[in-house]
Amino acid sequence: MTDIRNKYEYPQETKNRLKRIEGQVRGVLKMMEEDKECKDVITQLSAARSAMDRAIGYIVAKNLETCIKEAEEQGESAEELINEAVNMIVKSR
Repeated sequence: MTDIRNKYEYPQETKNRLKRIEGQVRGVLKMMEEDKECKDVITQLSAARSAMDRAIGYIVAKNLETCIKEAEEQGESAEELINEAVNMIVKSR
């Protein structure tokens, strides 16, 4: 059976998503160092968390897509792959 954990190659677009999140987190740290209001800090942290959640979903979806195509080519069922992908998303929450 194809293994979902080892098939996806990370394109630059995906890496750029994480670099933007890294920038958001650095911005939050700077806001904290500048004693910005709690509301503003939390707003930025929430935005970073949302971006991280979207990145997780994107990576899992693209990886699953690759694995399903490979499973189909090999005449295998994709049901186990789909279950594994769902479990990864659930665990990330």
